[in-house]
Amino acid sequence: MLTHRFSKRISILGLLHILIIMCLACSSSVKKMDETLIQEINKSLTSELLNVWYPTTIDSTYGGFLSDFTYDWRPDGRQNKMIVTQTRHVWTCANAALFFKDDRYRSIAEHGFNFLKTKMWDDTYGGFYTYRNQQGLPIEQPFTDGKMAYGNAFAIYALAAYFELTDDSTALSLAKDTFYWLEKHSHDPVEKGYMNDMSRDGTWLSNLPSVPKNPRYRPIHWKDQNSSIHLLEAFSELYRVWPDSLLHERLVEMLTLIRDRIVTEKGYLTLFMEKDWTPVSFAGSSEAERQATFYFDHISFGHDVETAYLMLEACHVLGQHSESKTLTIAKKMVDHALKYGWDKTYGGFFDGGYYPEKSDSVVIVNDAKVWWVQADGLNALLLMSKLFPKEQRYRQAFLAQWDYINQQLIDHVFGGWYYEGLDITPNARKAPKASDWKVNYHNTRALMNCIKMLRSEHELIQ
Repeated sequence: MLTHRFSKRISILGLLHILIIMCLACSSSVKKMDETLIQEINKSLTSELLNVWYPTTIDSTYGGFLSDFTYDWRPDGRQNKMIVTQTRHVWTCANAALFFKDDRYRSIAEHGFNFLKTKMWDDTYGGFYTYRNQQGLPIEQPFTDGKMAYGNAFAIYALAAYFELTDDSTALSLAKDTFYWLEKHSHDPVEKGYMNDMSRDGTWLSNLPSVPKNPRYRPIHWKDQNSSIHLLEAFSELYRVWPDSLLHERLVEMLTLIRDRIVTEKGYLTLFMEKDWTPVSFAGSSEAERQATFYFDHISFGHDVETAYLMLEACHVLGQHSESKTLTIAKKMVDHALKYGWDKTYGGFFDGGYYPEKSDSVVIVNDAKVWWVQADGLNALLLMSKLFPKEQRYRQAFLAQWDYINQQLIDHVFGGWYYEGLDITPNARKAPKASDWKVNYHNTRALMNCIKMLRSEHELIQ
């Protein structure tokens, strides 16, 4: 009996020993794969992204950055200066300077910062203009001197990052001024949150008597998820360098509104809402009207996976590291996008779809795989993989996503990323590489974040 028990114990110990060896081998294999991925992603980040955009996009004549480039990086177009484009360049270069410890990017960020403070800030009414022309002067119609909470949010985002890099008090002061300008003009003191569209003096466009009040399609009268999530992002960035009490209140306010009001029960964002946060919905409309109103009411898988990350980032900045409700909802959003918006055959996230009335299935309306959606998807998948390591599907989807981006989105000939994946949109190969709305902040942020996570250096996984 003793011999049998001893033999059985030896057998169990032997099995445990084998399992330990297998786990160590598996861990070693993953580590080697991660090291290879770090090298691949870092090479692509530098040679196929940052080194392509800079110094090519720098406007050495009028300041700031050129906006419009062909597929082979020839400047071609109006070259207007949009606040979103200009600020994203500043944020990208400031963070690249910190990431690589490279003063070349610091100089480029300074170049962009100077244009922001001298040309895009309104010295009369405050706030940042949405558009200027290439010279930094007022632009002709159909554009006006209007302002957006969305654009001013990105100004805060860029100025805070630039201050973190340089310790330039002028940048922090301008970020504070922008925050207070939004507080005075854009913030809704009754229903909370922010109105996006304003005139030059900060009046809500919805309050102007000259603005038509279409009973069905009235986005300037609504609140929206897109400006809300990027205000959250901007306030998180600013709070790192300026832990002000009012800023703290607004950061908590935006996190709570997004998590508890804008995210639906199923796990995706409502795109537009009335001022009292009643969802704008065209469910039950005819198929023709659903198609016509797709922009206002659909599932945007890219914004969902991006928001999952931004909510967790806000929690971290607020010191709520163990805040389980936000983590649960963030995970739910990524899971929903993986279930309904992920191309299970070729990889990549589709642009958008919707739930038909009284249905639990999603209809994909736009199957394009837009560049920024894939970037934010890559970032979110790896983050979930690190936060939930036992759920291997995140890791597998992350690897498939990187493979998809590498094969279908990155231009290995001319550099940069195509506007949309070639598997669905083959003519994207000759589409413009840069425009007002296509700049390099989404993919630069995603690749830098992925490198940090693969190195176990990212703050959200520590």
